[in-house]
Amino acid sequence: MEDVQKSQATIAMPIDRVGVKGLRLPIIVRDRESGIQHTVAQVSMSVDLPAEFKGTHMSRFVEALEHWEGTLDYNSFRTLLDDIVDRLQARSAHLRFVFPYFLRRRSPVSKAGGLMDYTCRVDGNLKEGKLTFTLGADVPVMTVCPCSKAISDEGAHSQRAEVRIRTRFDGFLWLEDLIEIGERAGSCQVFSLLKREDEKYVTETAFANPTFVEDVVREAAKGLDEHPRVHWYKVEVESFESIHNHSAFAVIESGD
Repeated sequence: MEDVQKSQATIAMPIDRVGVKGLRLPIIVRDRESGIQHTVAQVSMSVDLPAEFKGTHMSRFVEALEHWEGTLDYNSFRTLLDDIVDRLQARSAHLRFVFPYFLRRRSPVSKAGGLMDYTCRVDGNLKEGKLTFTLGADVPVMTVCPCSKAISDEGAHSQRAEVRIRTRFDGFLWLEDLIEIGERAGSCQVFSLLKREDEKYVTETAFANPTFVEDVVREAAKGLDEHPRVHWYKVEVESFESIHNHSAFAVIESGD
C-alpha cells in the first residue's frame, strides 16, 4: 500500500517533535524499601521529522512500547529510545513517563501508617546517540507565612505547597532521595493519616518553622547541591495561597 507519510510535504518545514501522548502503561520501578513497585505511567513519545516528509508513522511508537520490557530504569529507558529512533528512522527522540509513586508514611506521634503518593517522572532526549536523562518528583509540603505570623496577634495563614524537583545525576539516584529533600524544605511535611495528637504536632512544628516560598526553594536547592550524585537540578516551588486567589512561586536552576 502507498506510504503517504513518506510523501513530499506541502510545506517543506522541519518539525522538532511529533508523536503520541496520553498512553497509559503498567510499569515496574525500583523501590528503596521493597525492592520494586508496580504503578501505572502516562507516556508521551516523539521524534523529529525532516522537512521533506509529510508525516511520521504513529503506530510505530505503540509497537516500540509493546516490545518494551516494562521495568523502568536507565538502561531499559535507553533501549526504548534506541528502538523508537530505529523504527521511525529519526535523528532524535523524546520520551516521558509520569507516574504515581507510593511511600508508606507513619504519622509523627501515633505512628499510624498511611500511603502517600508522589507524582514522579522520567524524561529522556536521545540525539545523535547522546541521552539526556532527567528524574523528577513533585513533593507536597505545608508552609506557614513568616510575615503573617510576625504581624498577627493570633495565628498566621498556612497552606500546602508543592516542591517540584528535576535532576540529572551520575550513577543511580533513588526517588526517595528527592522526596526527602523536598519534604525537609517546607515548614512541615504532610501526611495522609493524622490522629489528633499528630495534627497538634504538625501544626506546632509548622508554626515553629515559618517559611516563605523563597525559603523553601532555597532549602531544596541546598539539599540538591549537597547530594553527591546530582550534577544538575531545577527546583520550582508553588504555594497554593490560602488568603489569595493566586499562587506564589519561586525557581532555582543550577549550572551543569
